[in-house]
Amino acid sequence: MKQIYLLIASFMSVIALLSINKADEWSTLLDKDLSQWENYLSYEHKNNYNGNIPKDSLGRDIKPIGYNNDTHGVFTVANQASGPVLRVSGEIYGCLISRKSYENYHLKLQVKWGKQKYVPRLDKLRDSGILYHSIGEAGVEYWRSWMLSQEFQIMEGHMGDFWCQANSAIDIRSLASEGIMNSIADEKAPYRTFKSKGDYYCMRSGNYESPANEWTTLELICYNGKSLHIVNGHVVMVLQNSRYIQPDGKEVPMTSGKIQLQSEAAEVFYRDIRIKPISAMPKAYEKLFL
Repeated sequence: MKQIYLLIASFMSVIALLSINKADEWSTLLDKDLSQWENYLSYEHKNNYNGNIPKDSLGRDIKPIGYNNDTHGVFTVANQASGPVLRVSGEIYGCLISRKSYENYHLKLQVKWGKQKYVPRLDKLRDSGILYHSIGEAGVEYWRSWMLSQEFQIMEGHMGDFWCQANSAIDIRSLASEGIMNSIADEKAPYRTFKSKGDYYCMRSGNYESPANEWTTLELICYNGKSLHIVNGHVVMVLQNSRYIQPDGKEVPMTSGKIQLQSEAAEVFYRDIRIKPISAMPKAYEKLFL
């Protein structure tokens, strides 16, 4: 009987070890064929865009380019010695969309700006973003280019900011906005709600972006509706209670979904895009949510 108990204990130990290894295993999301992504393209937006469907010279609605019709080469991959590098031209608004949905994960990637900018951002900061917990169809938010989601902003000097996309909502440890001042993340501050038709933007707690022409490492950790925006190893935002708001006002948890990488009128490069499942919020960050 003792031998049976020992065998059972050994078996359970092996199972536990395999589970730990699986939860700590990185998967690569970038290859030369973008095989793990599809794409969506909307419009070459102009200055003074007002959120309405763009119209042609005869006043007729212009149709978005749509899914998997990237004849302009907005999303391309170059194979370099260090591995594949994704170029997002930014010429047309849109996104790459992961083919899989993800829940409870650690996403890590590196990003670097290119030189090109396009209308309507010629005189503005370069811009892109990681959109997570993405659900539904693309083109449902203000720019008619992206899915309902939460945004980890990628912008010059603003790596890690947050935007609500469409009717999403979330709570962020942050200092309140006042007058023309924005809300700003602060890991010691109480949680405040961000949603459409209210505060829908929050600035990161600090600027930890790498110098020009160098790669910046970004990490997004999501677990049970909680998330962390991390820039070059620095936590710049603590978020929880991810959800979306239905037309009747009902709030619905939004804790899983696809990942989008934005094309937003600026050239940007990505490399070393990796993801791994997690079974708990990493212990090093648990205290941020207490």
